[in-house]
Amino acid sequence: MPGERDAKKKSKKKKRGGSKRKMTVEQALAFKSVSEWVYLDSQSSSSLSEWVDGFGVQKSAGRRVVFELHCHSKFSDGYMSPSKLVERAHANGVKVLALTDHDTLSGIPEALEAARKFSIKIIPGVEISTIFNSRGESSMEEPVHILAYYSSCGPTRLEELEKVLSNIRDGRFLRAKNMVTKLNKLKLPLKWEHVARIAGKDVAPGRLHVARALVEAGHVENLKQAFARYLFDGGPAYAIGSEPPAEETVRLISDTGGVAVLAHPWALKNPVPIIKSLKDAGLHGVEVYRSDGKLAAYSDLADAYSLLKIGGSDYHGRGGQSESDLGSVNLPVLALHEFLTVARPIWCGAIKDMLQLYANEPSDANLARITRFTKIKVPKGNLPPSQGEDLIDCCLSSWLTVDERRNAEFEDIRSRFSNISIKQASAEVILEKN
Repeated sequence: MPGERDAKKKSKKKKRGGSKRKMTVEQALAFKSVSEWVYLDSQSSSSLSEWVDGFGVQKSAGRRVVFELHCHSKFSDGYMSPSKLVERAHANGVKVLALTDHDTLSGIPEALEAARKFSIKIIPGVEISTIFNSRGESSMEEPVHILAYYSSCGPTRLEELEKVLSNIRDGRFLRAKNMVTKLNKLKLPLKWEHVARIAGKDVAPGRLHVARALVEAGHVENLKQAFARYLFDGGPAYAIGSEPPAEETVRLISDTGGVAVLAHPWALKNPVPIIKSLKDAGLHGVEVYRSDGKLAAYSDLADAYSLLKIGGSDYHGRGGQSESDLGSVNLPVLALHEFLTVARPIWCGAIKDMLQLYANEPSDANLARITRFTKIKVPKGNLPPSQGEDLIDCCLSSWLTVDERRNAEFEDIRSRFSNISIKQASAEVILEKN
């Protein structure tokens, strides 16, 4: 009978895993914790009973929480502006986006402004180009990229970080020019102006910009061919810049209130000694997840060295089927929870230190450090003390829980802010609350 056949089909489908898998209690707790952080400024905290029934089975979760922790804009070698990137992320269901341009934080303010429209949380990030030098008998240098994730207020000791990033960007210009020279020697006519035009004004060019110039000049058919023939590590047109040592960079990220994660370890020739050395320097995590799933070998390495396991699309906006889209990497909720469990105390400490610095010395420079990556515009002239306290709330309400903000140290800072009239001669005339 048709009804019996349908029932048998459904039964077989369930046996094959056709029905949705239920969350364990551990996963449900993690999902609740992650969701509460994502929606801090838009919903009140909920009890576990809203997520899990009496048997420990997850109820309807409502909103899916998608994190995108690795992507690039036009401020480095991406094709899209930060605004367009955020818009696309929203269309793909992303709720938390880390903009991680190469060696620059310049795109973060635009991304933050665009994110306000879509209620997306922006994690200020940067992918830093470094060099790892193995100190063994056959000493070899290898390029290593480290992702840094910062709080809503950005890095502490900003000048120190910016100096390093600026040196790397200067080196990228020299490096790209050397690549063009090498290509010309290989009888491939290519002008520096062509590469600079593709990169855009004030953008430090990278290999991708040189590769695009090669495609446009007709010397290769596509970007993959440009890298495979000329621009791969150690290739005939490859060149190095002025990248700092990888271990020093990891320490700098930690010292400036960031979370340090090794990017795309599968691109490394010998990842084991690199991961071991960077762990000793303070590395927090390793990219393990891609759009094609978890890479078991790197997951095992992360476990061996007690490192966080995360991932991201590394989206550049090139288009085509070969590129993973924003939000395409399915990060397990337990991995996200572990990431935030490590990251949030680091970020909380960094925010506290920056507010403390301003409370001790209420200068324009110290205020600029607080407001550089927040959604706050401070008015000209003096703010009354009560709005100084509002400034703290604006900094914290979308990033720290109520309990975290009621910390004794934050309360002390708040009371000291109540005696400060904020002055900022050059800023715009709005103080916006969440």
